[in-house]
Amino acid sequence: MAVRTATTTGWLLRGKDGRLTAYAPAPGGIVRWTETRPGGPEWSGPQRFEVPGLEPYVSIAQNAEGYVFLAGVRRRAHEDGRAETDVVYATQFQSGRALTNWRSIGTPYGQDWERADQIGAPTAVADGVGLHLYFRNAGRGVSGRRQDARGIWGPWLDLHGSRVLDTGAAGVSADGRVELLASTADCVLRWRQEEPGGPLQRVPDTSAKSLTGSFTCAPADDGRVDHFWRAEADSVLHVQHPAAPAGQDSAEAPAPIALTSLGTDGTGPVAVLRTTLDGQDCTVLAQRSASGLPAVAAYATQEQAPADASWSETGEECVGVPALALDAAGRVVAAALAPDGTLRVARQRTDASGLALGDWARV
Repeated sequence: MAVRTATTTGWLLRGKDGRLTAYAPAPGGIVRWTETRPGGPEWSGPQRFEVPGLEPYVSIAQNAEGYVFLAGVRRRAHEDGRAETDVVYATQFQSGRALTNWRSIGTPYGQDWERADQIGAPTAVADGVGLHLYFRNAGRGVSGRRQDARGIWGPWLDLHGSRVLDTGAAGVSADGRVELLASTADCVLRWRQEEPGGPLQRVPDTSAKSLTGSFTCAPADDGRVDHFWRAEADSVLHVQHPAAPAGQDSAEAPAPIALTSLGTDGTGPVAVLRTTLDGQDCTVLAQRSASGLPAVAAYATQEQAPADASWSETGEECVGVPALALDAAGRVVAAALAPDGTLRVARQRTDASGLALGDWARV
């Protein structure tokens, strides 16, 4: 059986009504916590949703209307001993409301269950048209499907690539272009829409030995998407700030600039949030540090990730990776899952300058 145990950030989201919702995979399903009113501090949950056969991983995306999409891999045993594997997703249209039924988009392999079982965990991303789902295929390239403006799934797409290790990451630029990353042993493969809603096209690879399962994509300025990942050698976090996308009349993608180290080591992907601190446009990061504690850092966005980003550990030991969001009052909210499965939340203090989190609360 293929290993699909990736960890994802982006699991704390604010709905159209201003309430935050946190999501987490659980054996045979997912759990959800929701603020009882915008800005908290009370939460409802955990509310459990049973999804028989769902593997303990979920990728989460949100579109401009506030709809939340959850995607994963479902594996169901049959009487003949074979296991049927398919990619499934569900949608939450409003905060606190029930999810839709989990729907299957299958795999590119039809009834060939042996090949289907070799796919990686899916990466979900939503642009101005619809939902995209991509994953490592049985040939170690990348496959996926995308919805059209009516919500109808298009045909299976083969994005090619080779020697892909496992789950990558995807993000959407401020002007609506999707970018997708996947790792190999010696480089990072990259795809990008040259125009919103267009096809994903290969752009030059980045020569870097990355740690699989450590990717995050986050929108930057001028139609760019920043890419974060960890170095394979030491788990230190790096960021790549690509050049602005080529114009629609140009067939040649611009070359990316060099990677910048963000200093400390840790595990899994990093949570990324852009906000204003003390009147300055800043990028806030959160990760699970090497000690197991959440750690946060912030830097001026125009500095494009300085190498001396200062990290501060906070709270108690967590599992997976932390998440970040802005609440209805515009405060930075950090969330983490404790080893006992409970949700822990800390909010930005409004009586202090810079990024200062208050005490962590158990939900």
